[in-house]
Amino acid sequence: MKGSRENLNVLTKLKKSDGETVGSTLTVEHLTKAIKNSIDKAGMPEEEARAMAQHVMNFFGYSERIIDNVLEPEDRDAFYMLEDAGILMTEREETTLYDGREWRIHYWMFRKERIHELISGRKGIDMGPGGADNVYDEIPDDIWTRE
Repeated sequence: MKGSRENLNVLTKLKKSDGETVGSTLTVEHLTKAIKNSIDKAGMPEEEARAMAQHVMNFFGYSERIIDNVLEPEDRDAFYMLEDAGILMTEREETTLYDGREWRIHYWMFRKERIHELISGRKGIDMGPGGADNVYDEIPDDIWTRE
């Protein structure tokens, strides 16, 4: 069963900014690299990034989006972390029930363009809504020492 978990793929197309298709599926390897590159300059250890990628891919299976209700609180925390990194995003659908009440359904989806940016090493491009490059990334470490 372990082998089948590692080969889990999401059937989706990754696109370059000019619209050219990069690959036919989002694989655990793609997501591992994106997670590893999104954390910070030092990155996340490979085995931790792979474990997280496999965990996330197990929720998505072959779907492009999942409903938020399937997540436990600790899983949702990991999804929020990946949302902060620009890898995942949320979507909300509203409908009116037969008795007139409004019902909201929340979904999680991959940000395929951002994942491609992280895979290709272009980390500073568009962190998405509310996100931005860390202004401290450009400052050398020795600036913080006093003489």
